[in-house]
Amino acid sequence: MGERPVILDAHLVVTRPRFRLDIEIEVAAGQVVALLGPNGAGKTTALRALAGLTGLSGGRIVLDGEPLHPLAAERRPIGMVFQDYLLFPHLSALDNVAFGPRCHGLSRAEARRVAADWLERVGLAAYAGTRPRRLSGGQAQRVALARALAVGPRLLLMDEPLAALDAHTRLEIRSRLRHHLADFDGATVLVTHDPLDAMVLADHLVVIESGTVVQQGPPVEVARRPRTDYVARLVGLNLYRGTATGRRVVVGDVGLSVAEHVEGPAFVAFAPSAVALYRTRPDGSPRNLWEATIEGVERHGDNVRIHLEGPIDASADVTPAAVADLDLAPGRRVWASVKATETHAYPS
Repeated sequence: MGERPVILDAHLVVTRPRFRLDIEIEVAAGQVVALLGPNGAGKTTALRALAGLTGLSGGRIVLDGEPLHPLAAERRPIGMVFQDYLLFPHLSALDNVAFGPRCHGLSRAEARRVAADWLERVGLAAYAGTRPRRLSGGQAQRVALARALAVGPRLLLMDEPLAALDAHTRLEIRSRLRHHLADFDGATVLVTHDPLDAMVLADHLVVIESGTVVQQGPPVEVARRPRTDYVARLVGLNLYRGTATGRRVVVGDVGLSVAEHVEGPAFVAFAPSAVALYRTRPDGSPRNLWEATIEGVERHGDNVRIHLEGPIDASADVTPAAVADLDLAPGRRVWASVKATETHAYPS
């Protein structure tokens, strides 16, 4: 957490008939923490629990040293940006933003002054009189953010804040949002399933699977050292668990030479782009070499992703030209290799 004081200390326990959420979250002043995980992991349940929209079965929520969990949702010093923004359709952008301050006891004129200030901060002063249906997706997202911040919250909660945007708008708004969050001195908790949103917007990732935290840390560390198959897929890596002796890790029946010196239970990760494919066994026999069957072929950006099934399953990224030259198709047998210098090994 560095030198910044922790202002949110939460242990969230929510028990349902077929699901149990049990996670701990700490957020420092000015920090953005992203909750990341597959559908059904418990991310939105955690956010709703912080907001007071879902009751706790146990645990605590402490904000600025004060227990938050006993308070009703409307009494919590939080701002929330919902996935679909939930702007009031009959109110202008200005009055949407002024709604929160008005509910907090400000006069209509003062609330509108605060709202106008926030619209200017998010670059929408010219749209103060515009109703939501006439706003673009990116503009609506910024109005929703201004509305959430206008109440002066100590905790900002964001549920998939960019999910409703098209790809081009998302790129621009992601950059703007990062700028606005950097100016917020409270705690921010962001829920997303998009790894790029998480990597760009958050200082710290908390990965949840089946209601528990499976990995957390700075984005670069989580991306570099994934600890579950979900995280590895998320950041686009092949991941294996094996037993290490020095610079060799045994995964199943395959021994992989690796760059690092590791002892005992270990993970090995490497990028699909690091996997080379051959139709016949290559000369010189690279150390990390195995025979596999092509299980699937799909476009992946400008390249083609080849899914391999063998003593170790793997994904390989190759050019469309390589697909044609090597006649890569489902069912074909190929040889796969990866250089030790392209691997990354670390204790499991």
